[in-house]
Amino acid sequence: MTQITPADPVQIDNPTGRSAAVLVCEHASCNIPAALAGLGLSQDARQSHAAWDPGALAVAQRMSQRLDAVLVSSTVSRLVYDCNRPPSAPDAMPAKSEVFDVPGNVGLTQAARDARTNAYYLPFQTALAAQIAKMHAPIIVTIHSFTPVYHGQARAVEIGVLHDDDTRLADAMLETAAAHTSALVLRNDPYGPENGVTHTLREHALPGGHLNVMLEVRNDLIATPATQTAMGDMIAAWVADSVSQITDQGAVQCVA
Repeated sequence: MTQITPADPVQIDNPTGRSAAVLVCEHASCNIPAALAGLGLSQDARQSHAAWDPGALAVAQRMSQRLDAVLVSSTVSRLVYDCNRPPSAPDAMPAKSEVFDVPGNVGLTQAARDARTNAYYLPFQTALAAQIAKMHAPIIVTIHSFTPVYHGQARAVEIGVLHDDDTRLADAMLETAAAHTSALVLRNDPYGPENGVTHTLREHALPGGHLNVMLEVRNDLIATPATQTAMGDMIAAWVADSVSQITDQGAVQCVA
């Protein structure tokens, strides 16, 4: 079994942020640790949307600045371990992602899966839980991007507002969407809880009754630094406005 001795598997931006918002970017990186030999993937596959959420980290970092909020991100590719999946999920370490076979994930023993879980998933979960525990009334917002074409099918949706059983923040964002963006915004699209994508919300928001939402941005809309900054600004203002529709405590505000 390959011995995994990772560098810090979690990145925390703005740890002293004063906002009640806790931002999360589980698919921030396409990094595959050297010990895993690139998982047998081509360079193109390692840079593709299968390996990470292009543009999502930059958007999340801009939101962190505008909201003065902490941001917790994974530093490894979701093909190494998808931190938005529990260890029991096959796609936590997928043998195939869309059209990409992942040779380094084929036939993993339980010991190998456990090693990755211990190296990447558990530190991420622990770090995120610690940041949430600092807050009196945390608001969990996860930021993702998605590919415009999936299995050959074009996707019309531009921004997805996703939720699990708690719809409060998602409802408010959908109600206020037109005031912030002309993009096509849809509920639980292109994914929904039936696809297993709300793991972070279920682990860290629902048990405590914390406001939460998962945001998906089509990655062609955030392909450049300028569009990433603009999207981060817009979503930060949108989240703040939406939270204000639910609570008047001013827990989430944009800063200069």
